[in-house]
Amino acid sequence: MSRAFRFEDEKYLLLLLALPVIYFVMLWIHYRYLKRMKNWGDFSLITRLMPGASNFRFHLKTILMLLAIASAVIALARPQFGSKLTEVKRKGIEIMIALDVSNSMMAEDIQPNRLENAKLAISRLIDRLENDKIGLIVFAGDAYIQLPITTDYNAAKLFLASVNTDIVPRQGTSIGSAIRLALRSFSPESDKSRTIIVITDGENHEEGAIQAAASAAEQGVKVHTIGMGSPKGVPIPVVLPGGQRNYRTDHEGNVIISKLNEQLLRQIAAETGGIYVRANNARTGLKTIIDEMNKLEKQEIKAQVYAEYDEQFPYFAGLALFLILLDVTVLNRKNRHLAKFFEPSNEQELTS
Repeated sequence: MSRAFRFEDEKYLLLLLALPVIYFVMLWIHYRYLKRMKNWGDFSLITRLMPGASNFRFHLKTILMLLAIASAVIALARPQFGSKLTEVKRKGIEIMIALDVSNSMMAEDIQPNRLENAKLAISRLIDRLENDKIGLIVFAGDAYIQLPITTDYNAAKLFLASVNTDIVPRQGTSIGSAIRLALRSFSPESDKSRTIIVITDGENHEEGAIQAAASAAEQGVKVHTIGMGSPKGVPIPVVLPGGQRNYRTDHEGNVIISKLNEQLLRQIAAETGGIYVRANNARTGLKTIIDEMNKLEKQEIKAQVYAEYDEQFPYFAGLALFLILLDVTVLNRKNRHLAKFFEPSNEQELTS
């Protein structure tokens, strides 16, 4: 099983930026020390009078000190590993959003267009969720699950961002298929606190939308609808291969006018005791629906999360202590027994 890694207090890691500064300050102090020695007299004579002086040990002690500081900083940041997936229980509701991705959703009577405006509203809804589950269905001529019901809001935003009108192969608008698929997509253990939000312009090309809403009502699921567009209607823009803009036409060459079908969306919502809201440039109506959903009885929702973390800072704190003790143990003077094997001669190292 994968293990989640994190720092509990990441701000302390900024202290690591001071390590290069400390290192160059130490080098400058050592350089000034050697320069003063040269000013006292003949450098080769001075080095012979100081056989125990060790340039190598200065660098060794500097490195040990820097490593000790780095270890202490990491310990302060409290590195942690997620130890296991734990099932947590929360109180919330389950929300299935059915988003229309037919070509008519590219109409620009709502800016920047109906689809992008709807995606922005859904993203804002996700930001307001805490303990609820959310799923996403996209539909046109057919309905498909874009995101199964989940509490992973980051994944929800990721899948939402990839939605476009090409994601469903068959065009059209089958609201009934979307509602029926949403009913099958709730958690098996969920028997209440469920709701469906249908976001569409309502240009239904298939039968069965009202019947699907009636089926939802029988199962105790409210269907709220949000109408995207204007009843007056606007043409549907299309970008040609050369970058020019035009409008979609029917088989006879007439420009298609996409109109909001408010009557159907009101009927669907009324069938289940839900509410209908018409979106515009100022608002999408999701806030009204959220307020309505908050009236639902919250039920216990189970989710798998990394809930426990193993603290790793004692290892780094112990390493920092060990390095400090090692730094104290290593003297500035040479060990006369080891110098002949591991350390360069006094004059060579001081002049290097």
